[in-house]
Amino acid sequence: MGQRRSRREQRQADQAASRLRNGRKKTKERARRDARLLAIVKKGRPPYAPHVMSWLSVKLDKPSRSITAEDVAKFVGT
Repeated sequence: MGQRRSRREQRQADQAASRLRNGRKKTKERARRDARLLAIVKKGRPPYAPHVMSWLSVKLDKPSRSITAEDVAKFVGT
C-alpha cells in the first residue's frame, strides 16, 4: 500500500464520520430555515428578497426569474 492510498482512505473515513456527525444538525437547520422562509413568504408579497427567491427557486424547481405569484400562492396553499 502506498502513502497516497493510505491518506485517501483515511480522508474518506474522516469525511464519512463527519457526515454522520453533522448530518443530524443540518437536518434540523434545514427544517428551521424552511419554517422561517415560509413565514416570510406568507407574510410578504412579491418581489421578495434574493435569498427568499433562491429558496423558492429550489422548492419550486424553477428559475427565480420564472416564478410567478400564482406559483407562490399554490406552494403556500392559499
